[in-house]
Amino acid sequence: MTSSKHRQKLFWLLLLPLMLCACHKEKAYSPTPYEVVIPRYFPTELNIPEDNPMTVEGVELGRKLFYDSKLRGYSGTNPDSMMCCASCHVPDAGFDLGANNPRLRNGKPVGINGTPTHHNALPLVNLVFNHEGYGWNGGMKSIEEIVGATITDPTEFGSSHAKVVATLSADAEYREMFRKAFGTEEVTLDRIEKAVAQYVRTLIDCDSKFDRYLRGEEHLTEQEWRGYVLFTTEEGADCFHCHGSAGTPLFTTNQFYNNALDATFSDPLDRFSVTGNPLDHGAYRAPTLRNISQSAPYMHDGRYTTLDEVLDFYNTGLQNSPYVSPLMHKINDGGACLTPSQIADLKAFLETL
Repeated sequence: MTSSKHRQKLFWLLLLPLMLCACHKEKAYSPTPYEVVIPRYFPTELNIPEDNPMTVEGVELGRKLFYDSKLRGYSGTNPDSMMCCASCHVPDAGFDLGANNPRLRNGKPVGINGTPTHHNALPLVNLVFNHEGYGWNGGMKSIEEIVGATITDPTEFGSSHAKVVATLSADAEYREMFRKAFGTEEVTLDRIEKAVAQYVRTLIDCDSKFDRYLRGEEHLTEQEWRGYVLFTTEEGADCFHCHGSAGTPLFTTNQFYNNALDATFSDPLDRFSVTGNPLDHGAYRAPTLRNISQSAPYMHDGRYTTLDEVLDFYNTGLQNSPYVSPLMHKINDGGACLTPSQIADLKAFLETL
């Protein structure tokens, strides 16, 4: 009997550490909620999916992934091996390409192995306020979807989901970051997409000279003010219908327009490819004009390398077709027909953004 009690006692003494260890492993990390601070005069309705609430830990993980070539599942020292989200969405260019980006070849952005991308890059700022789909044609439903598609697109990262998951799973630092962001160390494509999307939703651009003017902190020059009037009037440059009036500080409606860039259309990825509506031939998203002086090249195909070229097009180069947006009020005149001094005024205002 004594021997039996001794064996039972020994059994429980040996089992107790294992039970304590199991209990410890089951305890999940509780992420810290991340509060998006909405700037003054900005929209108040945020686009944050219910299944991906923002957390401090999720944003931190997403930031690390955004700047890390391991999101391609590769490592190395050549430019393609080091490619990451920030390669084409550069902070100093408003998270757009920027004119001096080494991933521009002959004026066109290129992905892995120098393959031209389907379209020009779009800036990633203020996407938390966008409710109109993503990409130039609005074909992507969410930022999360864009992340997964970028990984496998042969014109962008040209990798595979399995390779990226395996690469990140082998990294102890990443496993710990995934645990803090999502409760366990498991690395999945869904979690990768959610983390990067959380970080992108923090990229809020709200402190340009024009923002400070709206807040009463700075004055526009007379030239900038004249450009502002041209921007916001149909008699002037008539920009505001597609890029937002003074009451729309995003400087885009996030809607899709045929802006009279061409008279014929062959791109299989325009807005028509999403809606099937014949009126959407040659239509693309109106991108934000924030940081516009830093975010060359311009248009969905990157055909213009300078802001001056863009202004010249809208002034005298509009191309008529049955699909031109009815908001292009200057189409019958071929453009806005501004004087050189007015063009200079308009450019001065755009540079305040």
